[in-house]
Amino acid sequence: MSRFKSKRRSASGCPDLLRTNRTQRRTLLQAGSLACLGLGMTDLWNQARAESAAASPRAKPAKACIFLFMWGGPSQLDTFDMKPDAPEEVRGTFKPTSTKVPGIQICEHFTRLAQHTDKLAIIRSLSHDDPAHLSSGHATVTGQLAPVLKSDATPPSDKDSPHLGALVSKVRPNTTGVPSFVTLPWKAYHPAAPGGEAPGQHGGYLGSSYDGFLLTGDPNAPDWKPSDLSLPADISLDRLQSRYQLLQDLDKQRRGLASMAEGHQASKDLASHQVRALDLLTSPHVREAFDLSSEPEPVRDRYGRNTHGQSVLMARRLVEHGVPYVSVNWHNDGRNFWDTHGNNFNRLKDDLIPPADMALTALLEDLEQRNMLDETLVVWVGEFGRRPLITPANAGREHWPYCYSGLLAGGGIRGGTVYGKSDAQAAYPSENPVSPQDFGTTIVDALGIPIDLALPDREGRPHRVTSGKVIESLFG
Repeated sequence: MSRFKSKRRSASGCPDLLRTNRTQRRTLLQAGSLACLGLGMTDLWNQARAESAAASPRAKPAKACIFLFMWGGPSQLDTFDMKPDAPEEVRGTFKPTSTKVPGIQICEHFTRLAQHTDKLAIIRSLSHDDPAHLSSGHATVTGQLAPVLKSDATPPSDKDSPHLGALVSKVRPNTTGVPSFVTLPWKAYHPAAPGGEAPGQHGGYLGSSYDGFLLTGDPNAPDWKPSDLSLPADISLDRLQSRYQLLQDLDKQRRGLASMAEGHQASKDLASHQVRALDLLTSPHVREAFDLSSEPEPVRDRYGRNTHGQSVLMARRLVEHGVPYVSVNWHNDGRNFWDTHGNNFNRLKDDLIPPADMALTALLEDLEQRNMLDETLVVWVGEFGRRPLITPANAGREHWPYCYSGLLAGGGIRGGTVYGKSDAQAAYPSENPVSPQDFGTTIVDALGIPIDLALPDREGRPHRVTSGKVIESLFG
């Protein structure tokens, strides 16, 4: 049985100041003393990566992460943890199929992915007790529990933990002009949830300047282009620069009149957004990164001519151009996404599994062919699983957070493995349970970020960036 191990890593090459203990490091970060030492967040990231590589026998930390969020909750029983010996009302109609790795079976409808399980670590023991989409979605994308648990009525707030992409944006600010964190093709909403938008999809307590770049729309549409990279027809770049300079002058005067700290912070966040927007509009490198039309037609076809497939292709393209974290949320299909309360098997077989299978397989193949897989962590997971009992009235499965599956690949992950085990009906973990906090901490660790790092919120209060354990046996 594998054991969890948690590594304590220094974020700096200054042993007397940052290696002494967690309290001193938190105090240092809280006081903003990194700048006094001439140590910016980019330095922090680079030194953390160097120390991680030196201290660990595993491969170098991943440079990037592509997080595929299967919003709605895929059924573990009908994807990667099939139970063919369970009663019919539990197992359903799908059959398991053998894969490239002897002894590993997955759902028969993942026909392409079955030939690439040598690249995958399948986790079959993810588990928590929160059946609500919104609060469990927060835990999935942040690796931290939501401020309000078991709630579909609590919208995003500045009390949320930052999205893992926002965390990367904080400790690894991009200097190439492209964003550090991109989400597409929308923020995850649920029409049946009173709170609407899932919390945890933004900068949270770090502030709105770390919200990330939201790339909306359907990239499979013939006329699609990133709206935030387009200027109105009557505004030239020179005119835009002139307007921006005027705006800067006005902001400077407003900041001079500001007397409240909250207003000053809001002004700084606004200025940060304005600078970023201008950089995006005026940078040829950025425009090239977001130009999906430059991809060859056979490549676009291989990912799938659908919203999810083209979003995943865009994620690969962005990572290739230097974006360190891209989150692809399962798109708004108008049919509740992977939330298959009814017609579970037809929805999976006809609408959900085929594009997911096609896109993930193409991504793994593409990254490997481009020699990018070892340095790119690929994540495929939902916020929970489905109940191991089919609802007779509508052939659906209800929410089930107590046991579900997720996938990791690339980025130092040891492929061809299964971690954890569920019971005979995939209802509860029987070996090595993995919490969303453990899952998130493992991602943070794979990216070379010290898991005991503490960052201050806007009031200067320190928050540790993880609260789980690293699943060490996944790496090899």
